[in-house]
Amino acid sequence: MITVSSVNVNGIRAAAKKGFAEWLAGTDADVVCLQEVRAEAEQVPAEVREPAGWHTVFAPAAAKGRAGVALYTRREPDAVRIGFGSDEFDASGRYVEADLPGVTVASLYLPSGEAGTAKQDEKYRFMAEFRPYLEELRAKAAADGREVVVCGDWNICHREADLKNWRTNRKSAGFLPEEREWLGKVYDEAGYVDVMRLLHPEQDGPYSWWSYRGRAFDNDAGWRIDLQVATPGLAAKAVKGFVERAETHPERWSDHAPVTVAYELG
Repeated sequence: MITVSSVNVNGIRAAAKKGFAEWLAGTDADVVCLQEVRAEAEQVPAEVREPAGWHTVFAPAAAKGRAGVALYTRREPDAVRIGFGSDEFDASGRYVEADLPGVTVASLYLPSGEAGTAKQDEKYRFMAEFRPYLEELRAKAAADGREVVVCGDWNICHREADLKNWRTNRKSAGFLPEEREWLGKVYDEAGYVDVMRLLHPEQDGPYSWWSYRGRAFDNDAGWRIDLQVATPGLAAKAVKGFVERAETHPERWSDHAPVTVAYELG
């Protein structure tokens, strides 16, 4: 069994003060993927940077205080790679992967975008470069007899069931037709599987992000943008998947919640 958790921490230093450190100390996960760390490793409190029983790798953005991804693994990885061979994005703190026995686990923070702006153009450039890499990664893993799971904040809802207020967000970044089509091609053409949707085929959500504005969390007006996207062989071994949603608004240490999946590898 390998249990993988993924969460956008919305700034690890702030999250550590609000409950992330306690969550990490109590999790049963074997791998934790973080996004939007927004800190250099040396800026992170020691108990979070190098917690007992974990091996950590941080991939911060060259732009200070932005983006940043990280991986925590119980077992020391056989190899770690930062970026995916992109001249534009490899120093942007958006992708890191590690090889563990039989499986490559990655943490992804795909740009959020903003419809009709340069931020959306940046998102589309990232998407255009990243899908061929996913295809290459899957092919290489298959040749090596390995599986792959790319966890993280994908910042795209694929279906209407993936966000509560889909009717009013049809022109919003994260639910634009071009974005949804691209994610569909990750599944249908690149050959990956949305693990949580596989485990919860008929459910609305389960959502993983709720705006801090208004009463989005209390009303469960969320978005399912935090995904575990796996090769079919690994996806078929997923036995349980859930969102670790806080009980109450004050207990939240991020505007996202961890998405956790247990895979039975035996």
